[in-house]
Amino acid sequence: MFTRNLLKFYSPNIQSQTQTIEIPSREDIDEKFKWNLKDIYSSDEEWEKDFKWVEDNIGNYRQFEGSLDVSSEKLLACLKFDEEVSIKLERLYLYSMLAKDSDMRVAKYQGMDDRIKTIYSKVLTSSSFIKPELFKIDEQKVYQMLSSNKALEVYRHSFDDLFRCRKHTLEKEQEELLAMASEVTQVPYNTYSLFTNADLKFPKVTDDEGNEVEMSHSRFYAALYSKHRSYREQAFKAYLKPYTDNVNSFSSLFNGNLKSNIFYAKARKYNSARELALDKNNIPISVYDNLVETVNKNLAPMYRWASLKKKLLGLNELHPYDVYVTLFDQKLEKKYSYEESVKLVLDSLQVMGDDYLASLKKAFTNRWIDVYETKAKRSGAYSSGTTFGVHPYVLLNWTNLLNDVFTLTHEMGHNMHSYYTGLNQPFVYANYSIFLAEVASTFNESLLLDHLIKISETKEEKLFLLEKYLNNITTTVYRQVMFAEFESLTHSKVESGVALTPDVLCKLYKDVYQKYWGKEMVIDEEETFTWARVPHFYYNFYVYQYATGFAASEALALKVKAEGKPAVDKYLDFLKSGSSDYPINILAKAGVDMNSQEPITAVTNKMNQLIDEIEKLL
Repeated sequence: MFTRNLLKFYSPNIQSQTQTIEIPSREDIDEKFKWNLKDIYSSDEEWEKDFKWVEDNIGNYRQFEGSLDVSSEKLLACLKFDEEVSIKLERLYLYSMLAKDSDMRVAKYQGMDDRIKTIYSKVLTSSSFIKPELFKIDEQKVYQMLSSNKALEVYRHSFDDLFRCRKHTLEKEQEELLAMASEVTQVPYNTYSLFTNADLKFPKVTDDEGNEVEMSHSRFYAALYSKHRSYREQAFKAYLKPYTDNVNSFSSLFNGNLKSNIFYAKARKYNSARELALDKNNIPISVYDNLVETVNKNLAPMYRWASLKKKLLGLNELHPYDVYVTLFDQKLEKKYSYEESVKLVLDSLQVMGDDYLASLKKAFTNRWIDVYETKAKRSGAYSSGTTFGVHPYVLLNWTNLLNDVFTLTHEMGHNMHSYYTGLNQPFVYANYSIFLAEVASTFNESLLLDHLIKISETKEEKLFLLEKYLNNITTTVYRQVMFAEFESLTHSKVESGVALTPDVLCKLYKDVYQKYWGKEMVIDEEETFTWARVPHFYYNFYVYQYATGFAASEALALKVKAEGKPAVDKYLDFLKSGSSDYPINILAKAGVDMNSQEPITAVTNKMNQLIDEIEKLL
């Protein structure tokens, strides 16, 4: 409501890269594997028309200023105008973002992306009077207006949420200043993104087939799966070298982002940046603390897993570049074409019923997905989230490894969540929090893994998949909670006046990493610079939700498998709910209580059970 935040949902999963020497150019890729941006705008010129409309109409906010309490009709007209602007703004942002991410060297689309961020800031400034003005109206009068005008009734939950945050909303002039500041406070992340995706130069290394290759984001991740330890180590050190060489710049950007978060928290009278971040979705701080504390009490499965890895790999020392390579036979590391993987994903989700499967097929056949890595394309994977009136998009960097299959189903979980929300909610609720988003993505992963284990034909293949399950828990729960603890720790340090120099950041990261992996892990100096390369640290207390989402999704997947259609219907209702209620309540309706330790300990107990099963099979 009142111009929503522009979000996309990122995969936490390790991305991998085909062992090719040259990264292809975009024109080398078949059109069917590239997203079709004409579903948003038929041309750049059409984008420009909508951009001009927003530019020309920003001034129309003035007609509502000072009159929101005059009548329910005047209030409704303001809300509808704000929605009209916001709908166009979201569509403009989606197009420019996807065009830019397709090839980050293209100055035109970088410019369009910069322009939409600038005009977004102007809209925020022009509309910044709305909340303060509403807060000056007696709440009872506002609710009387809602009750007297049927068209306003749909906004009731949004007004409940608005008045919940009343004490953190400032006077009009102060809100305008904060809105104007948004363009400046985005600089650390925007600079980091360009620096790490477009400007960093990585060294060349000799791969496991004897080829000299230039290291890249995706090649680094693929290298971590290689059976050749010398290549893993080379790739690890080569990939982190530009971050160590530029550590002062990355430290400045990292600190700039923290200080931006702290600035907003102080301005809005929150006790901390973390409290501000969680309060946006009415998530109690206790949920975050409960997650970190519960995982800290249950680190034994991680230590056990590290010890087993070290033993099965036959190593004297376990290093960070050893944690992703499979413990089992190389021949089991199958190659998965994109087309094969689409079928696997569809097969794994048969339990979800015809409507869900038909929606997935629509996404697969209508170019909602950008599949392959190309020169200067944005690294990693994401789903674009809900853009009202437009289907969601997915970015991949496909490399034919099993992990890519899981990334596909993960992002399609986001995609279906956005799609169903957009179909079933009015604009005001046609979005959802990250807290809920990671439930839908990891739910899909859980069903895919179950399916693959069921169709496994040998003991060796089953071992390989059980290991995959363990790695999912490691990366999506333990690793993300480790990041969450580091993020909370660094914010707290700055809030208490501690200067986070590169040396301090490296030591903080090393200490947290050591705690989560235990005494079996030998931490190379390069690993201590990992804080500099993780984009999620710029998303403001984002990562803890991967872990809460994983725990919730495991509970929901169990219900769907055990109960069938009744549980599926509840789950689909969850996907359709958008932001029509608070995230904790929406999850509770679906059958999961995230205020308790139970979903988290269930996952850590599951990790022990999986290790037991592997040891029995060996």
